[in-house]
Amino acid sequence: MMNPLYILAAAFGYLLGSIPFGLLITKMAGTEDIRGIGSGNIGATNVLRTGRKGLAAGTLVCDALKGTIPVVIMGILGGPTPAMIAAVAAFLGHLFPVWLGFKGGKGVATYIGVMLGLFWPAALIFCIAWLATALTSRYSSFAALTASALTPMFLWYMKAPHLAILGAALTVLLWFMHRENIKRLLNGSEGKIGKK
Repeated sequence: MMNPLYILAAAFGYLLGSIPFGLLITKMAGTEDIRGIGSGNIGATNVLRTGRKGLAAGTLVCDALKGTIPVVIMGILGGPTPAMIAAVAAFLGHLFPVWLGFKGGKGVATYIGVMLGLFWPAALIFCIAWLATALTSRYSSFAALTASALTPMFLWYMKAPHLAILGAALTVLLWFMHRENIKRLLNGSEGKIGKK
């Protein structure tokens, strides 16, 4: 019989992760539906295309926290395994929210939030790698792809194999969600940061 705590971790993580903060924040601010502009994504990068930096920052923080909160709470309640289950569930909730027909964000902020809850140095490495790549390339998607590829390597280097495997799985999902961005990067049509 499955541990009830594991079921709780999965349900709690998914439900919190599936809250579409980007959509909710922009609607409350009275802006146009972000699903109809830019990439149509509900994440912070697309919110930034509204020209409202504060809304984008709020989306980034909220999307990160919905990854951190279930991980920390389930870690306190049950230890590492429920925390990791909550991490995966929160990430899946963000990517495939039931409220939006399973069409969610691409997972960057929630990836950071999950790592912050599991092993904060990995979140720091992700952010440093993202920032360095974004500043040099001006491509948010390329920065996310680079940072997510380096994070599991860092976790493996830090002798955290279980977290490295989890990170690698999240990275695969993140790259899958960025598949259209990858195509645009390859053909030179990807939009740069700050471009509406």
